[in-house]
Amino acid sequence: MKLLVDKINSEIGTILIASDGEKLCALDFADYEQRMFKLLQRRYGSFDLKYVKNPQGFSSKIQAYFEGERTSLNNILISTGGTAFQQQVWLALRSIPWGSTISYADLAAKIGKPTAYRAVGMANSLNPVALVLPCHRVIGANATLTGYAGGLERKRWLLNHEGVIHL
Repeated sequence: MKLLVDKINSEIGTILIASDGEKLCALDFADYEQRMFKLLQRRYGSFDLKYVKNPQGFSSKIQAYFEGERTSLNNILISTGGTAFQQQVWLALRSIPWGSTISYADLAAKIGKPTAYRAVGMANSLNPVALVLPCHRVIGANATLTGYAGGLERKRWLLNHEGVIHL
């Protein structure tokens, strides 16, 4: 298997993306590169990397997000892997609109598993395509800013970028 990789500069650090040639299969920050490749290895076994610019136009769409384009990430095709439960959680993230937040408990209820908010949080932390599946929009009870695999300062920046001002 060959994965196409690109690096994208952003206001919150360099972003790495990996594509299988059709769909985005990973997005993480460069300071978590080792984690990203470990998760890809767990998913695909062995693979080769080919560094390319803007695979499938994904890099341009991610850059447009940082320029304020609210819908630029909506139609990026993704391949997440994961369990059926993780996929259910991850796909539900796409329904959280720009500038909105939802609690882990509300997200659990949204997928029909209202008592599974801790499992939802764990699945959220393993989201392989952050930003595109906007896990940064999930917050703790009482609107508290909690957990983000890329770091809380990045989560705060992303929410502020989207106009969420109460966090």
